Amino acid sequence: MTAHLDSTAAPPTSNPVDGEAAPTFHFDVVREWSRWEALGRRLQAHGLDFIIEPYVRFQGEVGEQGTFFIKEPSRSGIEFKSFKDMGQLFAA
Repeated sequence: MTAHLDSTAAPPTSNPVDGEAAPTFHFDVVREWSRWEALGRRLQAHGLDFIIEPYVRFQGEVGEQGTFFIKEPSRSGIEFKSFKDMGQLFAA
């Protein structure tokens, strides 16, 4: 994936998700659960400014997932997520 910095681009838009402003345009990276947790902790320890801090959605339900969003230099969002059960990656 290649991203180009464009300081003249319009600010990205967002949609409300679980009371947070999730970037409308974003790229997803899916990781194994323990690696997702470790990455979130490492980024927090380095003081990264998250768009959305790490948290678990749909806890105990189909599609239970960990997620967090960061911003790349052109202000687009990157979502890092994981599933307790990777078989539920595309579950409804």
